[in-house]
Amino acid sequence: MTGAPESTLSVTRREGTGRPVVFLHGLASRARLDWPSAEWDPVLGDRPQVHVDLPAHGDSPAVGALPTSGAVDLLAEAVAAVAPGEEIDLVGYSLGARLAWALAGHPGVAVRRVVLGGLSPMEPFALVDLAAARAALSGGPAPADPITGMILGMATLPGNRPEALLDLIEGLASEPFDPAAGAPAQPVLLLGGTDDPMAQGIDGLAAALPDARVVRVPGDHLAALHAPEFRAAVAEFLAEG
Repeated sequence: MTGAPESTLSVTRREGTGRPVVFLHGLASRARLDWPSAEWDPVLGDRPQVHVDLPAHGDSPAVGALPTSGAVDLLAEAVAAVAPGEEIDLVGYSLGARLAWALAGHPGVAVRRVVLGGLSPMEPFALVDLAAARAALSGGPAPADPITGMILGMATLPGNRPEALLDLIEGLASEPFDPAAGAPAQPVLLLGGTDDPMAQGIDGLAAALPDARVVRVPGDHLAALHAPEFRAAVAEFLAEG
């Protein structure tokens, strides 16, 4: 695995043969947790794999209240640093899928196919009570709002930087996800767990895309990502064309 000193984000690339597959993980996680090599190497074979730690996640730096467009610019820079001039396939989950939606149309990268897993058509971050979350971090009462409590619970998992993650959420919420804007023009695979309420709207997202299909896999929002059916659907989709 090689690093990417040219990028402000933490990126690793496993060399191989063929078109690189770029992976973007979910909120309050990191690349090696969402995309473990024991799960993905057998289905992708010798294809190069690029794993990015999102801003304020894993080994990537905190970025403050960076808006969505700024986060996507950082991702484009990171990918270009380890795959200069190469056409890529893009795989994102949850927050990573939201960012992949925009990254697919960024002029700094050439994307052939896009996989969007666990993507919500709504903007959950705009519902987060950041003042209550930050107060709880400082020793105050737990947030009364269940969405804020859920996000705070994720942000405070071991290994995370909760203050940095709340800053990132603030920035992303300033430019809410809008499925009507910047929809990927590439072929898109939308994946959702059968028990994942966040992904229940992916059929509507598919209807708004020029070339998209939907596949349901077993599991809720956490389990679906690691289901064998998820990996099989991704491998089949990326092998096309």
